[in-house]
Amino acid sequence: METKRMIFVILISVLLSLSLPVRTDYVRPQPRKTLHFPWKPKHPSLPHQVHISLAGENHMRISWITDDNSAPSIVEYGTLPGQYTFSSSGETASYNYLFYSSGKIHHTVIGPLEHDTIYFYRCGGQGSEFQLKTPPGQFPVTFAVAGDLGQTGWTKSTLDHIDQCKYDVHLLPGDLSYADCMQHLWDNFGELVQPLASARPWMVTQGNHEKEKIPFFTDAFESYNARWKMPFEESESTSNLYYSFEVAGVHVIMLGSYTDYDELSDQYSWLKADLSKVDRKKTPWLVVLFHVPWYNSNHAHQGEGDGMMAAMEPLLYAAGVDLVFAGHVHAYERSKRVNKGKSDPCGTVHITIGDGGNREGLAQKYIHPTPEWSMFREASFGHGELKIVNSTHAFWSWHRNDDDEPVRSDQVWITSLISSGCLAEKAYESSKILVSP
Repeated sequence: METKRMIFVILISVLLSLSLPVRTDYVRPQPRKTLHFPWKPKHPSLPHQVHISLAGENHMRISWITDDNSAPSIVEYGTLPGQYTFSSSGETASYNYLFYSSGKIHHTVIGPLEHDTIYFYRCGGQGSEFQLKTPPGQFPVTFAVAGDLGQTGWTKSTLDHIDQCKYDVHLLPGDLSYADCMQHLWDNFGELVQPLASARPWMVTQGNHEKEKIPFFTDAFESYNARWKMPFEESESTSNLYYSFEVAGVHVIMLGSYTDYDELSDQYSWLKADLSKVDRKKTPWLVVLFHVPWYNSNHAHQGEGDGMMAAMEPLLYAAGVDLVFAGHVHAYERSKRVNKGKSDPCGTVHITIGDGGNREGLAQKYIHPTPEWSMFREASFGHGELKIVNSTHAFWSWHRNDDDEPVRSDQVWITSLISSGCLAEKAYESSKILVSP
């Protein structure tokens, strides 16, 4: 029975692939199974699921879990192995989800830290030593981008490819673990990504698979908020579901597709205020991430981002956002500069990159003919790299996971809006939109 089912799935995949606008010489690899993790049990006080994130200027948040509730939330760190000249204490969290109880979740902020420097650190006063590298303080700076990761063989392939590239910060536009209420999968995901997430900051936003709400029993995003604390307080947000941060000369905004976004919402008010404070002399590049794409020529999830787009696109256009990254659709697509559903030289480049390796498979059916604003689209697993070279130019590349070899399948040089004259042209209109009450 299982053999027949596999043959049927493979046959359907082959038939669907015939309709995709990709190279005729490309043969799509087979789907891969969900990973099983033979994690070895650890002493209750030893740290596991270690990951780091940016936490305000020159600071980093170290997060980890212990099974011992009495374990201290201390991080010792320094610039030489085994020599910890600094230490910081932090806070803890925990949660219950039906019959599951999390361990003690630690969040400790360290700093101030030097730019572009390797630090060695230890969590809880014992256990393994980790090392991290802080981002540079000026251009160039490189971001690795991959959404909808999950925990499959393709996830492992994506992470292996990201590990091979020289990047400073990982950006993840939602759908992390695909735990979907099975809380032990959050633990598995934390162990899976620890080798990368403990060495470079992972900046994430939520997707639909992080909601996990059970009416009358659990609130939405309870697990996500407890485990993946982002710098929302440092960016004057009231919610972990939307925040901003700056690295080198880039202002990055992470928005929530699954919290209120209309003009009367807290998120809308916060976004408007955050955009009005951006100093393009200090941060000439402006990048935004959220989960549900606004520009999508795939049949999957058509129209789901229309409401958020109607409310917030005028703000992004007025502020001169250079790039938007989204996930949700399990495929890759890059647009021209767009606004109001059509090409606009002063608009934003939208990139859908929900192809990190999730268990639900690829979204292989596209709308035909191709919309005039769509520059490249393909249903394959992979990741992207954004290297911002200077205040005027950035190089974007998308790397398909092709038989475990990283293949650069799409690439483009992008010119910043501030250098194109667009911001000067719409300065008056922008001031009315962003400053008005």
